[in-house]
Amino acid sequence: MFGINTPELILIVVLAVLVIGPTRLPGYLEQLKNLIREVRKMASGARETIKEEAGVDIDDIDWKKYDPRQYDPRRIIREALLDDEDVEKLNSLKMAPTAAIASMMGKDELKSKDNSEALAGSAVPAGPEIERLAEGQRAPFDAEAT
Repeated sequence: MFGINTPELILIVVLAVLVIGPTRLPGYLEQLKNLIREVRKMASGARETIKEEAGVDIDDIDWKKYDPRQYDPRRIIREALLDDEDVEKLNSLKMAPTAAIASMMGKDELKSKDNSEALAGSAVPAGPEIERLAEGQRAPFDAEAT
């Protein structure tokens, strides 16, 4: 609640009681009660207005459908670039992504674990081989790059 934990809230209440004093405290509590009542009335009025104008009850809305975290840009682009039958194939296959893509590209499906490494290597082009430094050898330093 606003980044305030319970001990801090209790301290604020105690300080407010000390600053306001016992004579003005009932009046301020009455004002707080009226404020809370008005906020609740406004919230219920907004709910009723939405129900009347949109024709939809807020409780009936499927909020998970509008969750932006469900939209994966990679999936959206992949589905836009592939044909409908390829998307169905991709969704129905329960295998590694490289094997699924390879099967859509017309490559033979995997028959053994030994074949999977060969297929994964052929589906994704290999990058340049990385040279490892010898133990104790320092990495090259480019003074112009920094």
